[in-house]
Amino acid sequence: MNKPGRIHAKPLAALLDGAINDAFAKQGFASRELVTRWAEIVGPKVAAHSEPLKIQWQRPVEDRPPEPATLVLRVEGPMALEIQHTSDVILERVNRFFGWSAVGRIALRQAPLSRRPARRAAKGPSPAEVAQVAASLDGVADEALRTALARLGAAIKRS
Repeated sequence: MNKPGRIHAKPLAALLDGAINDAFAKQGFASRELVTRWAEIVGPKVAAHSEPLKIQWQRPVEDRPPEPATLVLRVEGPMALEIQHTSDVILERVNRFFGWSAVGRIALRQAPLSRRPARRAAKGPSPAEVAQVAASLDGVADEALRTALARLGAAIKRS
């Protein structure tokens, strides 16, 4: 009787790679690197206020060379003018990333970015709040338990 073979866990990235690439391909991206490496390509100042939405490729016309694509960027409101003025630099950096003149124009869409801002770590309760709750825990004999309950109670009271 044959024993079943060993089961090897596959990394999530390997399983989702095809699905993610298909989703990016529907938006005109040949690969997801333009989106995932956006900050490296255009620099942190531009990347903090913009993100690539899609690449619109022109339909080929017979007897004509292919026209460059249009890169559509989502830009936060006040930075749209600044990014429009630096569009030549952005085009140069994007085309350098691709290795050929793939993009010839940038179109801007003003909208909030889809990225979520980084959450700040919640501050713990102050020692005064912990002491106030600890004063109401006279019935707890264990000192470590009383301290832990006081911190928990102060945190709950604070929120």
